[in-house]
Amino acid sequence: MTTPTTQSTVTPANRTPTKGDRFQSTNPEDFPVPYGKDEDWRFTPLRRLRGLQKNDGAPAARQQISVDTAGQAGVTYTELPMDDERVGRAGLPVDRPAAESWTHCEVADYISIDKESVLTEPVTIVITGAGDDVTTYGTTVVDLGNFAEAVVVIRYEGDGVHSDNLEFVLGDGSQLTVVVWEDWGRTAVHLSNSHVLVGRDATVRHTSAIFGGDVVRALPHVRYAGPGGDAEMLGVYFADAGQYFEQRLLVDHSQPNCRSNVLYKGALQGEEGRHGTEARTVWIGDCLIRPDATGTDTYETNKNLVLTGGARADAIPNLEIQTGEIVGAGHAATVGRFDDEHMFYLMSRGIPDEVARRLIIRGFFSDVIRRVPVEQVRNSLEDVVEQELANTVL
Repeated sequence: MTTPTTQSTVTPANRTPTKGDRFQSTNPEDFPVPYGKDEDWRFTPLRRLRGLQKNDGAPAARQQISVDTAGQAGVTYTELPMDDERVGRAGLPVDRPAAESWTHCEVADYISIDKESVLTEPVTIVITGAGDDVTTYGTTVVDLGNFAEAVVVIRYEGDGVHSDNLEFVLGDGSQLTVVVWEDWGRTAVHLSNSHVLVGRDATVRHTSAIFGGDVVRALPHVRYAGPGGDAEMLGVYFADAGQYFEQRLLVDHSQPNCRSNVLYKGALQGEEGRHGTEARTVWIGDCLIRPDATGTDTYETNKNLVLTGGARADAIPNLEIQTGEIVGAGHAATVGRFDDEHMFYLMSRGIPDEVARRLIIRGFFSDVIRRVPVEQVRNSLEDVVEQELANTVL
């Protein structure tokens, strides 16, 4: 299956293709094997992917997944064949590993929320690694009917090698809050394509939290199916020595009067002078405003705290505007150490240096974590930050 023309790579002869027109296909042979000189892969440590980029790794297996709907009416979990019309509506794979994942999946895990249903408890999805000797593949689809409201928490845990495709389809007027928590064991490798399709006047609040794993590479892609859509993309991550986290976002504004706000914050601590102990993060945020997307209001921000030597953060925001009839658009990215004024303020009031630094880090992350509406998840994320701080060399 290749992408239909409604999503398409096909563009008018007089228009230059944009990042929003990137090629999509479910056939791995339609994509070249990634190499280090490829623009989309130039940061990624390909040798650490255990063969995911070229399908020569450990034996393949279906993802180990559990879905807890909390017994609520209006929500169902089932398996669908990959050629079902409800699979792939939000988007198809945009790189070879994602296409390999698609071909290895016989079924998609499909969570459906009926129209006008208002769920009072989160739907919890847990995907567990199968161990270092197995490569697991998965396709997970969350589908909200018109005017439905739901909270979905997707948590990755355990060790192993995993590649998957995530889809979130929002019907008109629906509201989805989703938390994708990468809580992997220390040796896990995870590559993920994620597609969000926002219906007319629908709202999505998407939070990414990455703390675990050896290599994690996530590609969220937001598109709008009608005017009035609203997307808030939040992220927190904390990379320790030897960890590599890469996130490449694309928000594709093609409909009028839509809004997007992107806010990602990360911290890094590595070790100097030892091979393989660098902490590394890459954040690339692309926002495209097409000619028909009049009335767009968008802003994207990425902030990074480098806590030690042996740590490197790359922050690359990109904004492409094809119409001047917008409410506003902008971007910002920072990579730096502690704010000297904050340190001076705290220490001038008798707070020791180390305690002051920890308070600043907590405050740095709280701006994102406090926006997570699920108290249990919010508390768990705060606990993880505390654990990271307990192991932080300041």
